[in-house]
Amino acid sequence: MNVQIIALGKLKEKYLVDAVKEYEKRISAYAKFSITELEPKWISENPLGAEISCALEQEAKEIIAKIPKNSLVIAMCIEGKQFSSVDFAKEIEKAGINGKSDIVFIIGSSYGLSDRVKKLASIRMSMSEMTFPHQLARVMLVEQIYRAFTILGHRKYHK
Repeated sequence: MNVQIIALGKLKEKYLVDAVKEYEKRISAYAKFSITELEPKWISENPLGAEISCALEQEAKEIIAKIPKNSLVIAMCIEGKQFSSVDFAKEIEKAGINGKSDIVFIIGSSYGLSDRVKKLASIRMSMSEMTFPHQLARVMLVEQIYRAFTILGHRKYHK
């Protein structure tokens, strides 16, 4: 299975970069894993709705170009469904059973994702009703991907 995260923005803090690298290493025992970082479009300090929509649409073009054909696309968005770790693992398992060898998670910019990207996604997923910094949310997602594989592999990591 190939698991990819397409994320707007780069991780900046070393401790977050190190955390993601550790989980990348762990995930590699279960799947091919990659992160594609795209540059968010510049938006003024006090943008109007049209400026945000335009930037999100430009980002959408770049995101969509990076999605492999026949992938299970999971858009990370605040209005998405929340999963328990076990239920999340079941979604990954179901993707494999249904012949999806590529799973792509999309993390938008601080203004989210365009409606076009959200409509393309098979699943809209939310980490929590709480708000987290974008960079921390990426670490949390990578950890949950690893946890899902340990659940499916009946490993001790998940308790």
